[in-house]
Amino acid sequence: MAIKLKELAANRELLAGGHRACPGCTGPTVLRQVLHAAGPNTVVGFATGCMEVSTTIFPYTSWNVPYIHNAFENSASTISGVEAAYTALKKQGKITEDINFIAFGGDGGTYDIGFQALSGALERGHKMLYICYDNEAYMNTGIQRSSSTPMGAATTTAPAGKAIPGKQQHKKDLTACVIAHNIPYVAQASPHNPRDLMNKVQKALAADGPAFMNIMAPCHRGWRMKIDEGIEIARIAADTCYWPLFEVQNIAGARPRHVWTLNYTPKEKKPLLDFIKPQGRFRHLFKPENEHIIEKLQAETDRRWEFIKKMVEMTKPEA
Repeated sequence: MAIKLKELAANRELLAGGHRACPGCTGPTVLRQVLHAAGPNTVVGFATGCMEVSTTIFPYTSWNVPYIHNAFENSASTISGVEAAYTALKKQGKITEDINFIAFGGDGGTYDIGFQALSGALERGHKMLYICYDNEAYMNTGIQRSSSTPMGAATTTAPAGKAIPGKQQHKKDLTACVIAHNIPYVAQASPHNPRDLMNKVQKALAADGPAFMNIMAPCHRGWRMKIDEGIEIARIAADTCYWPLFEVQNIAGARPRHVWTLNYTPKEKKPLLDFIKPQGRFRHLFKPENEHIIEKLQAETDRRWEFIKKMVEMTKPEA
Protein backbone atom coordinates (compact mmCIF):
# COMPACT_ATOMS: atom_id res chain seq x y z
CA MET A 1 0.00 0.00 0.00
CA ALA A 2 1.41 3.37 -1.02
CA ILE A 3 2.50 5.80 1.68
CA LYS A 4 0.06 8.67 2.35
CA LEU A 5 2.28 11.47 3.59
CA LYS A 6 -0.50 13.79 4.82
CA GLU A 7 -2.02 11.07 6.97
CA LEU A 8 1.34 10.10 8.43
CA ALA A 9 2.22 13.74 9.14
CA ALA A 10 -0.88 14.01 11.32
CA ASN A 11 0.19 11.08 13.51
CA ARG A 12 1.95 11.43 16.84
CA GLU A 13 5.70 11.91 16.58
CA LEU A 14 7.43 8.78 17.82
CA LEU A 15 10.76 10.61 18.06
CA ALA A 16 10.23 13.65 20.27
CA GLY A 17 11.97 16.97 19.73
CA GLY A 18 14.47 18.41 22.16
CA HIS A 19 17.15 15.80 21.48
CA ARG A 20 20.83 16.76 21.29
CA ALA A 21 21.53 16.02 17.63
CA CYS A 22 23.50 18.72 15.85
CA PRO A 23 21.48 21.42 14.05
CA GLY A 24 21.11 20.29 10.46
CA CYS A 25 21.77 16.61 11.25
CA THR A 26 19.96 14.29 8.84
CA GLY A 27 19.96 11.42 11.33
CA PRO A 28 16.79 12.46 13.20
CA THR A 29 15.06 12.99 9.85
CA VAL A 30 15.86 9.39 8.96
CA LEU A 31 14.58 8.16 12.34
CA ARG A 32 11.33 10.15 12.11
CA GLN A 33 10.61 8.87 8.60
CA VAL A 34 11.26 5.27 9.65
CA LEU A 35 9.04 5.55 12.73
CA HIS A 36 6.20 7.21 10.81
CA ALA A 37 6.19 4.23 8.46
CA ALA A 38 6.58 1.61 11.21
CA GLY A 39 4.00 3.00 13.64
CA PRO A 40 3.74 2.81 17.43
CA ASN A 41 3.71 -1.01 17.71
CA THR A 42 7.47 -1.08 17.25
CA VAL A 43 10.37 -2.13 19.44
CA VAL A 44 13.70 -0.46 18.68
CA GLY A 45 17.21 -1.57 19.51
CA PHE A 46 19.97 0.98 18.96
CA ALA A 47 23.72 0.55 18.82
CA THR A 48 25.95 3.10 20.50
CA GLY A 49 26.49 6.03 18.15
CA CYS A 50 25.47 9.58 17.33
CA MET A 51 21.74 8.97 17.29
CA GLU A 52 21.81 6.82 20.42
CA VAL A 53 23.82 9.34 22.43
CA SER A 54 21.88 12.39 21.26
CA THR A 55 18.41 10.93 21.88
CA THR A 56 18.92 9.16 25.22
CA ILE A 57 20.99 11.37 27.52
CA PHE A 58 20.04 10.20 31.02
CA PRO A 59 17.49 10.80 32.48
CA TYR A 60 15.75 11.85 29.26
CA THR A 61 14.67 10.02 26.12
CA SER A 62 13.25 11.15 22.78
CA TRP A 63 11.73 7.74 22.05
CA ASN A 64 7.97 7.23 22.25
CA VAL A 65 8.31 3.52 21.47
CA PRO A 66 9.97 0.75 23.53
CA TYR A 67 13.71 1.29 23.15
CA ILE A 68 16.76 -0.80 24.09
CA HIS A 69 20.24 0.71 24.18
CA ASN A 70 22.87 -1.74 22.97
CA ALA A 71 26.62 -1.81 22.89
CA PHE A 72 28.32 -0.78 19.68
CA GLU A 73 28.47 -4.32 18.33
CA ASN A 74 25.26 -6.10 19.29
CA SER A 75 22.12 -4.24 18.21
CA ALA A 76 21.23 -7.03 15.77
CA SER A 77 21.81 -9.71 18.41
CA THR A 78 19.61 -7.96 20.98
CA ILE A 79 16.66 -7.41 18.66
CA SER A 80 16.91 -10.94 17.26
CA GLY A 81 16.64 -12.19 20.85
CA VAL A 82 13.63 -9.99 21.54
CA GLU A 83 11.99 -11.20 18.34
CA ALA A 84 12.62 -14.83 19.30
CA ALA A 85 11.03 -14.28 22.73
CA TYR A 86 8.05 -12.55 21.12
CA THR A 87 7.58 -15.41 18.66
CA ALA A 88 7.59 -17.95 21.52
CA LEU A 89 5.11 -15.93 23.58
CA LYS A 90 2.83 -15.45 20.60
CA LYS A 91 2.77 -19.20 19.94
CA GLN A 92 1.74 -19.68 23.58
CA GLY A 93 -1.08 -17.15 23.18
CA LYS A 94 0.42 -14.79 25.74
CA ILE A 95 0.82 -12.03 23.12
CA THR A 96 -1.72 -11.42 20.37
CA GLU A 97 -0.80 -8.10 18.75
CA ASP A 98 1.59 -7.73 15.83
CA ILE A 99 4.84 -5.94 16.72
CA ASN A 100 7.62 -4.64 14.52
CA PHE A 101 11.25 -5.13 15.52
CA ILE A 102 13.86 -2.68 14.24
CA ALA A 103 17.59 -2.58 15.01
CA PHE A 104 19.53 0.59 14.18
CA GLY A 105 23.24 1.19 13.86
CA GLY A 106 25.52 3.73 12.26
CA ASP A 107 28.11 2.72 9.70
CA GLY A 108 30.71 2.10 12.41
CA GLY A 109 28.32 -0.17 14.31
CA THR A 110 27.17 -1.91 11.12
CA TYR A 111 29.86 -2.00 8.42
CA ASP A 112 32.55 -2.71 11.03
CA ILE A 113 31.96 -3.51 14.70
CA GLY A 114 28.46 -4.97 14.36
CA PHE A 115 28.89 -6.83 11.08
CA GLN A 116 29.28 -10.26 12.72
CA ALA A 117 26.12 -9.82 14.81
CA LEU A 118 24.21 -8.53 11.78
CA SER A 119 25.32 -11.47 9.63
CA GLY A 120 24.32 -13.94 12.33
CA ALA A 121 20.86 -12.43 12.78
CA LEU A 122 20.24 -12.49 9.02
CA GLU A 123 21.46 -16.08 8.70
CA ARG A 124 19.19 -17.26 11.53
CA GLY A 125 16.17 -15.78 9.77
CA HIS A 126 14.65 -13.53 12.45
CA LYS A 127 11.69 -11.44 11.32
CA MET A 128 13.27 -8.06 11.96
CA LEU A 129 14.47 -5.00 10.10
CA TYR A 130 18.04 -3.78 10.48
CA ILE A 131 18.65 -0.17 9.42
CA CYS A 132 22.08 1.36 8.96
CA TYR A 133 22.17 5.15 8.96
CA ASP A 134 25.33 5.73 6.96
CA ASN A 135 27.27 8.93 7.64
CA GLU A 136 30.53 7.38 6.42
CA ALA A 137 32.69 7.62 9.55
CA TYR A 138 32.71 7.20 13.32
CA MET A 139 31.19 10.64 13.85
CA ASN A 140 30.18 10.09 17.49
CA THR A 141 33.76 9.60 18.69
CA GLY A 142 35.62 12.14 16.58
CA ILE A 143 35.24 11.50 12.84
CA GLN A 144 37.49 8.44 12.54
CA ARG A 145 37.47 6.51 9.27
CA SER A 146 35.25 3.44 8.91
CA SER A 147 35.04 0.93 6.10
CA SER A 148 32.14 3.06 4.83
CA THR A 149 34.38 6.12 4.39
CA PRO A 150 34.98 6.78 0.68
CA MET A 151 38.44 6.85 -0.84
CA GLY A 152 40.16 10.21 -0.47
CA ALA A 153 37.99 11.51 2.37
CA ALA A 154 39.92 13.14 5.21
CA THR A 155 39.20 11.85 8.72
CA THR A 156 41.02 12.13 12.03
CA THR A 157 42.56 8.68 11.59
CA ALA A 158 43.16 9.01 7.86
CA PRO A 159 44.06 12.69 7.59
CA ALA A 160 44.96 14.33 4.32
CA GLY A 161 48.59 15.40 4.45
CA LYS A 162 52.04 14.73 3.06
CA ALA A 163 52.00 11.03 3.93
CA ILE A 164 48.54 10.08 2.60
CA PRO A 165 45.76 12.03 0.81
CA GLY A 166 42.96 10.81 3.06
CA LYS A 167 41.54 7.28 3.19
CA GLN A 168 43.28 5.01 0.72
CA GLN A 169 40.59 2.35 0.19
CA HIS A 170 37.22 2.42 -1.54
CA LYS A 171 34.02 2.32 0.49
CA LYS A 172 32.83 -1.18 1.38
CA ASP A 173 29.71 -2.26 -0.52
CA LEU A 174 27.76 -3.37 2.55
CA THR A 175 24.46 -3.59 0.69
CA ALA A 176 26.00 -6.18 -1.63
CA CYS A 177 27.32 -8.10 1.39
CA VAL A 178 23.81 -8.27 2.83
CA ILE A 179 22.26 -9.29 -0.50
CA ALA A 180 24.59 -12.29 -0.44
CA HIS A 181 22.75 -13.53 2.68
CA ASN A 182 19.70 -14.27 0.48
CA ILE A 183 17.24 -12.58 2.83
CA PRO A 184 13.75 -11.54 1.68
CA TYR A 185 14.33 -7.79 1.34
CA VAL A 186 17.28 -5.38 0.98
CA ALA A 187 17.15 -1.71 -0.01
CA GLN A 188 19.03 1.57 -0.18
CA ALA A 189 17.19 4.80 0.62
CA SER A 190 17.80 8.48 1.35
CA PRO A 191 15.98 11.04 3.53
CA HIS A 192 15.65 13.46 0.60
CA ASN A 193 13.00 11.08 -0.80
CA PRO A 194 10.71 10.33 2.16
CA ARG A 195 8.01 8.58 0.13
CA ASP A 196 10.52 6.09 -1.26
CA LEU A 197 12.17 5.59 2.14
CA MET A 198 8.90 5.00 4.00
CA ASN A 199 7.49 2.70 1.32
CA LYS A 200 10.64 0.60 1.69
CA VAL A 201 10.30 0.49 5.48
CA GLN A 202 6.79 -0.90 5.14
CA LYS A 203 7.89 -3.45 2.54
CA ALA A 204 10.77 -4.49 4.81
CA LEU A 205 8.52 -4.92 7.85
CA ALA A 206 6.04 -6.97 5.79
CA ALA A 207 8.77 -9.32 4.54
CA ASP A 208 8.64 -12.93 5.66
CA GLY A 209 11.95 -12.89 7.46
CA PRO A 210 14.87 -10.51 7.99
CA ALA A 211 15.17 -7.28 6.04
CA PHE A 212 17.91 -4.67 5.74
CA MET A 213 17.99 -1.02 4.71
CA ASN A 214 21.05 1.14 4.15
CA ILE A 215 20.10 4.81 4.44
CA MET A 216 22.38 7.72 3.63
CA ALA A 217 22.68 10.25 6.48
CA PRO A 218 24.99 13.17 5.56
CA CYS A 219 26.85 14.66 8.54
CA HIS A 220 27.79 18.33 8.23
CA ARG A 221 30.43 18.04 10.98
CA GLY A 222 32.25 15.11 9.44
CA TRP A 223 31.62 16.00 5.81
CA ARG A 224 32.63 19.65 6.41
CA MET A 225 29.67 21.18 4.62
CA LYS A 226 27.19 23.91 5.45
CA ILE A 227 24.77 23.20 8.25
CA ASP A 228 21.68 23.39 6.02
CA GLU A 229 22.98 21.30 3.11
CA GLY A 230 22.43 17.75 4.37
CA ILE A 231 19.25 16.90 2.49
CA GLU A 232 20.45 18.59 -0.70
CA ILE A 233 23.75 16.67 -0.56
CA ALA A 234 21.74 13.46 -0.19
CA ARG A 235 19.75 14.42 -3.28
CA ILE A 236 22.95 15.07 -5.24
CA ALA A 237 24.29 11.69 -4.10
CA ALA A 238 21.35 10.06 -5.89
CA ASP A 239 21.65 12.30 -8.96
CA THR A 240 25.35 11.43 -9.36
CA CYS A 241 24.54 7.72 -8.77
CA TYR A 242 26.98 7.70 -5.84
CA TRP A 243 24.05 6.51 -3.71
CA PRO A 244 21.59 4.64 -5.95
CA LEU A 245 18.05 4.11 -4.67
CA PHE A 246 17.23 0.47 -5.31
CA GLU A 247 15.77 -2.65 -3.72
CA VAL A 248 16.36 -6.37 -3.99
CA GLN A 249 13.57 -8.81 -3.21
CA ASN A 250 14.16 -12.52 -2.79
CA ILE A 251 11.13 -13.98 -4.52
CA ALA A 252 10.17 -17.33 -3.01
CA GLY A 253 8.77 -20.20 -5.04
CA ALA A 254 9.89 -23.29 -6.85
CA ARG A 255 12.98 -21.38 -7.98
CA PRO A 256 13.77 -18.64 -5.40
CA ARG A 257 15.59 -15.74 -6.97
CA HIS A 258 16.57 -12.14 -6.47
CA VAL A 259 14.71 -9.38 -8.28
CA TRP A 260 16.54 -6.05 -8.44
CA THR A 261 14.55 -2.82 -8.91
CA LEU A 262 15.87 0.69 -9.48
CA ASN A 263 13.61 3.18 -7.71
CA TYR A 264 15.21 6.28 -9.20
CA THR A 265 17.14 6.96 -12.38
CA PRO A 266 18.29 10.57 -12.88
CA LYS A 267 17.19 12.15 -16.15
CA GLU A 268 20.77 13.33 -16.54
CA LYS A 269 23.46 11.62 -14.48
CA LYS A 270 25.51 14.33 -12.81
CA PRO A 271 29.30 14.12 -12.42
CA LEU A 272 30.59 13.03 -9.02
CA LEU A 273 32.27 16.43 -8.69
CA ASP A 274 28.83 17.86 -7.86
CA PHE A 275 28.75 15.61 -4.80
CA ILE A 276 32.30 16.08 -3.52
CA LYS A 277 32.83 19.82 -4.20
CA PRO A 278 30.61 21.10 -1.34
CA GLN A 279 32.35 18.82 1.18
CA GLY A 280 35.47 20.00 2.99
CA ARG A 281 36.59 16.43 3.62
CA PHE A 282 37.45 16.24 -0.10
CA ARG A 283 39.00 19.72 -0.45
CA HIS A 284 42.56 18.40 -0.81
CA LEU A 285 41.58 16.27 -3.81
CA PHE A 286 41.54 19.38 -5.99
CA LYS A 287 45.29 19.78 -5.68
CA PRO A 288 47.02 18.68 -8.90
CA GLU A 289 48.82 15.77 -7.22
CA ASN A 290 45.52 14.34 -5.91
CA GLU A 291 43.20 14.80 -8.87
CA HIS A 292 43.72 11.18 -9.93
CA ILE A 293 41.75 10.15 -6.82
CA ILE A 294 38.70 11.98 -8.16
CA GLU A 295 39.03 9.93 -11.34
CA LYS A 296 39.17 6.72 -9.28
CA LEU A 297 36.08 7.75 -7.31
CA GLN A 298 34.18 8.52 -10.51
CA ALA A 299 35.23 5.20 -12.04
CA GLU A 300 34.10 3.25 -8.97
CA THR A 301 30.78 5.11 -8.89
CA ASP A 302 30.22 4.33 -12.56
CA ARG A 303 31.17 0.68 -12.08
CA ARG A 304 28.69 0.15 -9.26
CA TRP A 305 25.94 2.02 -11.12
CA GLU A 306 26.41 -0.08 -14.25
CA PHE A 307 26.43 -3.26 -12.15
CA ILE A 308 23.09 -2.35 -10.54
CA LYS A 309 21.52 -1.55 -13.91
CA LYS A 310 22.78 -4.86 -15.27
CA MET A 311 21.30 -6.76 -12.33
CA VAL A 312 17.96 -4.99 -12.80
CA GLU A 313 17.90 -6.03 -16.43
CA MET A 314 19.00 -9.62 -15.71
CA THR A 315 16.43 -10.20 -12.95
CA LYS A 316 13.33 -8.70 -14.55
CA PRO A 317 10.29 -10.83 -13.65
CA GLU A 318 9.13 -13.00 -16.49
CA ALA A 319 6.10 -11.70 -18.36
